[in-house]
Amino acid sequence: MIKKYTTNISGLSPDQVAEQRSLNGANESIEKEGILQKIIFSIITEPMLILLLAACTIYFIFGELSEAFTMLAAIFFVTGIDIFQNFKSQKAVKALSKLTSSKAKVLREDEVVILPTREIVTRDIIICEEGTIIPADAKVISSYDFSVNEAIMTGESASINKQSGEMLIQGTMVVGGYCYARVTAVGKKTTLAGIGYLVKETSQTKSPLQEKVHHFVKRMVIIGAIAFLFVWGYHTWESGSLLHGLLHGLTMAMSVLPEELQVALSTFMALGAYRLLKVGIIAKSPRTVETLGSATVICLDKTGTLTQNLMKVTHVFDFQTNREINYDNQNQASEVLEYAMWASEESPFDPMEKSIHEIFDKNNTNDLRTEYKIIKEFPLSGKPPVMTHIFGNQKGDRILACKGALESIVRICNLNASDANIALAKGQEYAKKGYRVLGVAKGHWDKEQLPENQEEITFQFLGLITFHDPPDKHIPELIKNFYQAGVRVVMITGDYPETAMAIAQKTGINHSHIISGDEIQQMNKNELKQAVSTCDIFARISPGQKLKIIAAIKSNGDTVAMTGDGVNDAPALKAAHIGISMGKRGTEVAKEAADLVLTNDNLDKMMDAIFLGRRINENLKKAFRYIISIHIPIILLVTLPIFLTWLPVMLFTPIHVIFLELIMGPTCSIIYENEPIQQKNLITPLKNSGNSLLQRTELWITILQGIIITLGCLATGYWAKTTGESDEGIRVTVFGTLIISNIFLTLGNRSFTENIFKTIKLKNHLIPIIIGTSVLFMIAINYIPFLNEIFIINPLSFHELIVIIMVSLTSTLWIEFFKKDSLQTY
Repeated sequence: MIKKYTTNISGLSPDQVAEQRSLNGANESIEKEGILQKIIFSIITEPMLILLLAACTIYFIFGELSEAFTMLAAIFFVTGIDIFQNFKSQKAVKALSKLTSSKAKVLREDEVVILPTREIVTRDIIICEEGTIIPADAKVISSYDFSVNEAIMTGESASINKQSGEMLIQGTMVVGGYCYARVTAVGKKTTLAGIGYLVKETSQTKSPLQEKVHHFVKRMVIIGAIAFLFVWGYHTWESGSLLHGLLHGLTMAMSVLPEELQVALSTFMALGAYRLLKVGIIAKSPRTVETLGSATVICLDKTGTLTQNLMKVTHVFDFQTNREINYDNQNQASEVLEYAMWASEESPFDPMEKSIHEIFDKNNTNDLRTEYKIIKEFPLSGKPPVMTHIFGNQKGDRILACKGALESIVRICNLNASDANIALAKGQEYAKKGYRVLGVAKGHWDKEQLPENQEEITFQFLGLITFHDPPDKHIPELIKNFYQAGVRVVMITGDYPETAMAIAQKTGINHSHIISGDEIQQMNKNELKQAVSTCDIFARISPGQKLKIIAAIKSNGDTVAMTGDGVNDAPALKAAHIGISMGKRGTEVAKEAADLVLTNDNLDKMMDAIFLGRRINENLKKAFRYIISIHIPIILLVTLPIFLTWLPVMLFTPIHVIFLELIMGPTCSIIYENEPIQQKNLITPLKNSGNSLLQRTELWITILQGIIITLGCLATGYWAKTTGESDEGIRVTVFGTLIISNIFLTLGNRSFTENIFKTIKLKNHLIPIIIGTSVLFMIAINYIPFLNEIFIINPLSFHELIVIIMVSLTSTLWIEFFKKDSLQTY
């Protein structure tokens, strides 16, 4: 529960909520399909399942019941695993969506509660604050400096002030103040849904790497279809049997289809998001997990990110008396403090304004807040911004108070050059010590009609008020870790250059020089690109300038992560490769725009996220290389019997291929996902994984690995032929060589720089399980008569087993002679 702002408004009771929900439904615009329905549809449309069903049908037609039922069992096994994994994945996605779904403050009876927006009902009282998205259509009951951006509806970026009785539209954004509003429409009945903005939920955009994998698999499917038709046609002509030729063709198609690539990618990304969630980071899309490892620059806001966001009032400087009050060790009333309070919200949520009210309560005995009520307000505006409030009492007396950026306050007060320099110099003096500085002014207005804008008011400069927001104690160590990991740290703040410099010195950020917003405004694109490559502190920056900085850093080829919490941070969060918002203090707008949400506002976890991203990228590449390497011999060994007459006409059947698929899937998506990573790869930013699946050299080595394994399998098969073995003996020799080569390939591809004698020492508890299972299957196939018949093989002798082990070693571990570098594990 949250403390209520006012006491004269009551919300709905539980019975009234239930009644409104039954009358007008939930606040959802889209009826979603059931999880199980989606899973079943995705599985029955899988190409591999269609091929398995076709092969199973042919076996039944031929009357080969043992093979048919074996294929049927394989279908149920594979489908069962798919359903289980997909169901868990979908449930995880649904749970994650609940965590990331928008929240809203709702008044229920006499308490304010935070609810998912889908739980809002008509006639609910919602509290809309700066930084939130309006969760449903509503009518304003009361407002305080309240303004909304309705660009989603009108295309106009200017904010609109909203008063009591005016309508709020779902999806629009609060940019200032707060209000109470009564919900008038939810779900499909809102204006936004009614005009078609939410007609259909679109699928999530694929990340660059997902697109690469999708296109690669698509090309392989086309190649597989061509190969299928060729093999089907050839064997139909050779055997005179359409079904016999079709069985050969299905075997070829199954061997070509690299479905493990998509399985590996989805597994890595899902487990990556899960691992991030365990450390308190919500990743909202696969793109984020994929991009984390290549981050080279992280842009940090000062307030609340580098600092504790306390914003405690520390000093007041009275310009009229040239007197300073230090509230760390003094308790004293002040006109400057009083007018800073009048220029703040009546019920503040900003940390600075809360502190102003708190210090005023402690030091002022003459409190007029019960007598005076706000009659006019001018929200934050100008560059840099200021805000003005006008209060009045029943006698007609008025209080006009203004506070904001010191330079703007000095300007609107029309101080002479000498006084202006004194005021600004005093502000710089405080800023150099790391304090946040605001100017405070007293307004004068004698006319009965209230002013239309702040510029009409005559202001008297009262003085300065400062706030101390110390750096978090853990930040210096975190900054050091970022630098050690090869990630450049950039501070972007709206505060004074002197304040930014003071914080940079305390936290360890490189502070050789600072660029201000005014300087950026004068730069062209090329000058800005050059500036952002050498400067790490940007001060007095507006939201638009922050966007320019992010774009310039990206244009230099860097992968940019950025933190932000406020409404104005949203565009830059979207523009960055990785937008990061705080889960507790971040506005709904910022969290909606961000890719990562730090649930406990702990920036330390970003190091864990970056290291995890690098680990995922490295291990995913190992999995891809393994998949391509092992698919090459399968494809070639299915094809070559057409050209090499000494091989059995059907060297591999669909049963052999599905057996290999059952081995390869867990190997690439379980073993490699769990691999530790070398320390040197953790401290070096990776190249963006979205550029290509593999670099050219990596691809050629991977292809060569597959070709040499194929040659090894052919060598053992030819040896078996020369020793007088039957087709069954040749088949088991080739098949056994391929399975054992797969085991050695799995171990060898754990690193492409360190030899197997070093990598074998790396702990991966899943390796013995997966490889042990493969060995047990190999033994079962060879020495259980029933399985001998299904796989159409003769058992291997001990001598033959030794031969294929030696050939498998040679075919896979030749690459060990080309590995180098020392190994350091993380």
